[in-house]
Amino acid sequence: MDVKKDKKAWYYRYKYYIITGICIFALIIYAVNTLVGPQRSRIDRDLIETAEVINGSFLEYVDVEGIVYPFKTVKVNTMEAGFVDNVIAEDGAILNEGDTILILKNPDLVRMISDEEDEYQRQQRLLREQEIEISQKSLTLQQQTLDVNFEMNQLEDKRRIAQEEFNMGMKSRAEFDLAEREYNYHRNKAQLQRRNLIHDSTTTMLRRELLQVDLERVRTKRDRALERKENLIVRAPISGQLSFLTVSTGEQVQSGANIGEIKMMNNFKLHVLLNEYYVDRISVGLQGNITSLGEQFPMLVSRVVPEIRNRNFEVDLVFTDGQPENLRVGKSYRVQIELGQSEQAIIIPNGDFHTATNGKWIYKIIDGGRAIKSPIVLGRKNPNQFEVISGLQPGDQIIVNGYDQFNNKDEIILQ
Repeated sequence: MDVKKDKKAWYYRYKYYIITGICIFALIIYAVNTLVGPQRSRIDRDLIETAEVINGSFLEYVDVEGIVYPFKTVKVNTMEAGFVDNVIAEDGAILNEGDTILILKNPDLVRMISDEEDEYQRQQRLLREQEIEISQKSLTLQQQTLDVNFEMNQLEDKRRIAQEEFNMGMKSRAEFDLAEREYNYHRNKAQLQRRNLIHDSTTTMLRRELLQVDLERVRTKRDRALERKENLIVRAPISGQLSFLTVSTGEQVQSGANIGEIKMMNNFKLHVLLNEYYVDRISVGLQGNITSLGEQFPMLVSRVVPEIRNRNFEVDLVFTDGQPENLRVGKSYRVQIELGQSEQAIIIPNGDFHTATNGKWIYKIIDGGRAIKSPIVLGRKNPNQFEVISGLQPGDQIIVNGYDQFNNKDEIILQ
């Protein structure tokens, strides 16, 4: 006999179609969620570096490499032309100011000095001869004046006696007039003699002054010639180390030729090249420092050359309170130049996030295990920190390094 079968529900008959439809719907939902919803990436915590946003003291400075240079370098030039007769100091020698570097030989200069010396001796002899002649002439004039004065005294007595004899009637008027005329003649002659002596004294003084001037001129020429001879010895202008000596024995050099330089080795400076971005912010007087063997040494910007070359400009810094004992010319140090005073600000550490996001956003950690994109506005920076203008608050946790793994995802799941 036939067994009656129970009629199955409709969904049993269409179960495969229903299952297929559910799968297709789930795939659509997943695709839509993948395309439209936030993109996520799972990253191991050990592969990233996180930091906390803080409110602290922010100091804007630039960190750059500086090269040690001597504080002062002086060129050594020859003041006279000649042949190098003897090189006394070798390249690299430590010299004191005035030490001999080399000796030049110039026969023409030696002959000129000999001629000047001869001329000086000749002028001295001429002066002595003129002095003797002047003295003799003065003595002669003085003798003549003395004779005239003696004659005048005699004529004065003779005239007085003639006056008395004329008054007594012992002499005629003619004899008295003759004595009077003789007296007046010799009186005028004596006056002329005195004026001549005065004039001779003035002339003598003038001649002596002129002769002395001539002698002084010749002596000056002689002394200058001797100074030029002294210049054949090239000496160190300052104490320091001789460098770049470019001449050798027997070589001819011209007047004013540069033969080397001396570097002052008891004090140093640091020379740095800064990017043109800082040219308007660096000025003489800004503070800086270097660190050597764990000790910090303060410095001061002493010179700024604002001319831009290859997008850089030059800056020199000098030590203000001691300097490292191991300084060597050519050695490099990291120099920090302060661009202002420290101020309170919201601060985050530097990291590769700035390169990856151009400083426009950062991953902020929320709920302990997720990090999401957060837009930020950054302000000033130094080599270690950034100032945050907006977008973060003190206490926020952020990811600062590891951005090359995130592929610009919207959300990071930290495992």
